[in-house]
Amino acid sequence: MNLPNKLSTIRLCLVPVFVTAYLLPYTWATFAAAAVFILAAVTDFLDGYIARKYNMVTDLGKLLDPIADKVLVCSALFCVAVSNPLQFYYVAASVPAPWRVDVFGSVLLTVGSIIIISRELLISAVRQIAAAKGVVLQANIYGKVKTALQDVCLPVLILLNATASHVVMKCYRVGWWIAVVLFCLAVIMTVVSCIIYLVQNKKVFSD
Repeated sequence: MNLPNKLSTIRLCLVPVFVTAYLLPYTWATFAAAAVFILAAVTDFLDGYIARKYNMVTDLGKLLDPIADKVLVCSALFCVAVSNPLQFYYVAASVPAPWRVDVFGSVLLTVGSIIIISRELLISAVRQIAAAKGVVLQANIYGKVKTALQDVCLPVLILLNATASHVVMKCYRVGWWIAVVLFCLAVIMTVVSCIIYLVQNKKVFSD
């Protein structure tokens, strides 16, 4: 196993560490979870960079890298969906009841998470079909942009729990809007990258 594949394996191993830290009932654990997630996301950048720069791309890496990405992102989405850090905006901003911005945030996070996870399952199914035909499909640039957006917005969502628990409302309100904008961009890019990926590889499931 070469270095890029080892980094992908490390990313997989960091997932249970991240989930454990996120679920611990301590504020410091939230920051630890964000740090672990960022570290795992950095390994995603490094394994691809090293593989391309030093010509270490392998069929195993083409499969292992996206799998590690999906496990990490889906685990983080499950965590933030359960804790729902966007739900506190109503209290934080003292928004008039008719606006119910907190409900918007909750719906956005839930529906967006479903879209992202569904996309990952669909693309995984396409890769399985391709593998059965002896074809290994690599992620395209749109998928990488989608992953980058997710890797940026998820730590923001994770850290919202810490600001909400400390009632640092000014920080929370700013973080809320940053998280919403980034999450919307990530969801849009998820849909766009999925459509492009399916069109580019339609020969795999044309039969």
